[in-house]
Amino acid sequence: MMQRVFAFLMLLATASAFAPQTAMVAKASTTALSAASNGGFMAAVAGAVPAIMTSSAALATEGTAEWFGVDDTKLLAVLFVVHWAILSLWLAEYGNLTDTENDFFGEIDYTKK
Repeated sequence: MMQRVFAFLMLLATASAFAPQTAMVAKASTTALSAASNGGFMAAVAGAVPAIMTSSAALATEGTAEWFGVDDTKLLAVLFVVHWAILSLWLAEYGNLTDTENDFFGEIDYTKK
């Protein structure tokens, strides 16, 4: 009998975990959005800052005061030239992926020799 009572109490505890709770927090009367709606300049700055911050990730210096954390310009040049060489090799081999004449759609013809 005690096990059934305990199981029932556990079921109630589990069900109460999923019940909606009333929030006991104070609500703000003004928000940052309402403060920014007063001036057009602040709205323009708020729109431009994310674009500037995301593009500056490529210019992160990582303590070297140089782009991509590379403090030797020859090494930076090699970094880009090697990547461009690999890209040109890939494009030379697979650049014409829009050629639909060589696409394979259908079954294999084993009669051709």
